[in-house]
Amino acid sequence: MCGIVGLFLKDASLEPKLGGLLAGMLGTMCDRGPDSAGFAVYAPESPQTVKLTLRGPAGFDLHALGKRLDVPYVIRDTHMVATAPAASEPALRDHLARTAPEVTVVGAGRRMEIFKEVGRPDRVAARFGLGAMAGTHAIGHTRMATESAVTIDGAHPFTTGADQCLVHNGSLSNHNAVRRELARDGLRFQTENDSEVAAGYMTWRMRQGLSLRQALEKSLADLDGFFTFVIGTESGFAVLRDPIACKPAVLAETGRYVAFGTEYRALVDLPGIEQARVWEPEPATVYAWERH
Repeated sequence: MCGIVGLFLKDASLEPKLGGLLAGMLGTMCDRGPDSAGFAVYAPESPQTVKLTLRGPAGFDLHALGKRLDVPYVIRDTHMVATAPAASEPALRDHLARTAPEVTVVGAGRRMEIFKEVGRPDRVAARFGLGAMAGTHAIGHTRMATESAVTIDGAHPFTTGADQCLVHNGSLSNHNAVRRELARDGLRFQTENDSEVAAGYMTWRMRQGLSLRQALEKSLADLDGFFTFVIGTESGFAVLRDPIACKPAVLAETGRYVAFGTEYRALVDLPGIEQARVWEPEPATVYAWERH
């Protein structure tokens, strides 16, 4: 089941409205995934810094953690975005592992901030204040847990690389074999979710020197199952459906934005949607947009 949304802005005047637009899109997908939700927003960066999105368990004092880390931070419900000099990221991660092992690093990058929790998507979005967030592009996911428990570990997006994340509608049949291969090459996973394996696969291929488009094209031969992937990167986003393409998907493009939704109803409130070029993405075809 599950629902995916994505929005890539071409018009800079829409950037302050990115979160509000995505929140509306995410809310329409509640019935496709009422168990948990998450989203990644590509917000403005500060030169030579990295953002670490951290998640603490219920009742954890994130303010105290922020003071101990001695870096600028913003708290959003159960998550905290800490901004530190890029050169200090390894030391910061080591400090967290030693002094706060119960805290999870949800994502990292110059621009990417990831938030996800159990609950109805519209309520999750409200808890994190998605409606007030600004940025250039964002992707989101609503999950119906058909094959595993309703936990935060199953919530999307998944990330295994800086400023890169993936949301997935579908199921992979060979993810355990792919996981073992990636683990032999040094990748580490936090969950048993097949979607995290897909995210790791993209990171692995891009570390080999492939572009995002090339990595997605390779995945058509290497990943078995049925899927729709939407991937966010620092500079843009991409969409891929498997060769059978049994999962619904729709794209819309205007001079101001590109939008993706599992169903068209996720797009109906976007500005100027009446004039958009709307189409169903072809099977086994990579669609990608980047900032220039």
